[in-house]
Amino acid sequence: MTVAARTPSLAVILPAAGRSSRFGGGNKLFQPLCGVPVLARALAPFLAMPEVRQVVIATGEEAAVRRMLEAAHIDARGKLTFCAGGPTRAHSVRNALACVEAGIEWIAVHDAARPLVTVELIQRTLRAAIEHGAAAPALPVDQTIKQANGPLPACVLRTVPRQSLWAMQTPQIMRRADLESAFARCGMPLEHITDDIQLLEISGHSVWLVAGETSNIKITTAIDLKIAEMLLTEGLVGNSGQRQPTGDATPAGA
Repeated sequence: MTVAARTPSLAVILPAAGRSSRFGGGNKLFQPLCGVPVLARALAPFLAMPEVRQVVIATGEEAAVRRMLEAAHIDARGKLTFCAGGPTRAHSVRNALACVEAGIEWIAVHDAARPLVTVELIQRTLRAAIEHGAAAPALPVDQTIKQANGPLPACVLRTVPRQSLWAMQTPQIMRRADLESAFARCGMPLEHITDDIQLLEISGHSVWLVAGETSNIKITTAIDLKIAEMLLTEGLVGNSGQRQPTGDATPAGA
């Protein structure tokens, strides 16, 4: 008799304490994207997944976020928890990790400003994480990269080969125990941590990459919001908008 596979338990952390300084007017997470706030769109695909048992939002604006989600008719199904945001992303993630319910094995950290994430991308990353211990979506770097000592103008030091370079996306998924251990052992100031799985790399854990989606963009400026609107209205979200790697480079674990 075949024994059914156990559904993995997943907690989602949404760091949402940023200042939106580059957006140019208001909190970008509250901005409407085709009628639905950015944060609400980022949250909705996770709530649709049976694996997700809890979502922790790290923010300094809990009351405002609650009102926004209620106005957007987001049904959190009792899965929503709030915690205080920290001075940096890593501090916010650590605060949220401390609020994850006992018994949840896997952690997904997702940019609250990536509103076009799809269930398919989340599932692809989760499968790779379960197989390898930690995984994140990525896209091949397709622009020429120069190294120079800025600020500009500055002299070029070298051209960095891009064949092995990958631009990171979220969600980044890892074992809860590994992330807790990585925070405890991290000898680097948390303000220098720019990527969640970087903590695992520092601790010596293997991290695998899977194919990301070009539509899974991060809203940083007002132009990004316009691009996201175009992707939605043109039906280019998800696989239909995915750019495949060029040349012989393939994301590890894809």
